[in-house]
Amino acid sequence: MYQPTDLKKGTVCQIDGKPYRVIEYGQKVMGRGGSIVNVKLKNLIDGSVIPKTFKGQDKIEPADVTSKKVQYLYNTGDVFNFMDPENFEQFELSADTVDEAAEYLKEGEELNLQFFDGKVINVELPKNLYLEVTYTEDVVKGDTTSSVLKDATLETGKVIKVPAFIKTGDIVSVDTATGDYRERKK
Repeated sequence: MYQPTDLKKGTVCQIDGKPYRVIEYGQKVMGRGGSIVNVKLKNLIDGSVIPKTFKGQDKIEPADVTSKKVQYLYNTGDVFNFMDPENFEQFELSADTVDEAAEYLKEGEELNLQFFDGKVINVELPKNLYLEVTYTEDVVKGDTTSSVLKDATLETGKVIKVPAFIKTGDIVSVDTATGDYRERKK
């Protein structure tokens, strides 16, 4: 059982028999040592987001979620295809299930699928991914302000902000949680 303070961002718990992931966490300390925890929870089955408040003595059940390493194969419109590299079992997921992870998927990439009661509920991306910049504007010569950011289109089609020195063809690391540029691959 989880205590309310265990519900950090990304924790998966079970409420009323449904799996939820914590997407926001906030704690308020009250007088005399008590505290309340405010969280936003995303339902991993239907995608709805609910706010929830827990008091210090509440108990929260962990969700029985399992992960399986898979390889992304391809997508045909709204259907994404994955394969278990060990037994070659294939999984078809809807665009609703894949959700925002679709912006980071490239053919052959390995990642995890999360299962609840034998059903795929989530695509779990690595924290950081290296992706190639397929298009970005060249910076204007002499424009040397230190914090110039420009748009860059990645090989998956996602557009992110990158520093001025990044060129088409560079490989950059992207934080999959925020979509932010991290670094250029050396």
